Amino acid sequence: MSTDTADGDNELRERITNFLRRNFPQIQMHGGSAAISHLDRENGEVTVQLGGACSGCGISPMTIQAIKSRMVKEIPEIETVHADTGMGAGADGDLGGTGGGMSPSFPGETTDDGDDEGPQAPF
Repeated sequence: MSTDTADGDNELRERITNFLRRNFPQIQMHGGSAAISHLDRENGEVTVQLGGACSGCGISPMTIQAIKSRMVKEIPEIETVHADTGMGAGADGDLGGTGGGMSPSFPGETTDDGDDEGPQAPF
């Protein structure tokens, strides 16, 4: 990679970081974080990883959609934004749940797995 390319990447990274801080201060204010995990200047692609409190936040999919739609408008070099909360979400922030984990259970529901989870709640 040439020095010019490296300088251009650093400048673009800084612009993206400033964009996130300026337009989405609520991420940091609410205990979350946003970091660039991948930048492909040639193809105009960036991947943003949301972490901290964003990982369990119910509105993180909306934040991701806002980042994706606003960044491509404000930063002309960026054509595609991928974002992830790190909670088994897809690149678009959908919580489709391809990563296993526990499924929800409801009062009165029984399972045949042999594990005794204790008494059921009265509601």
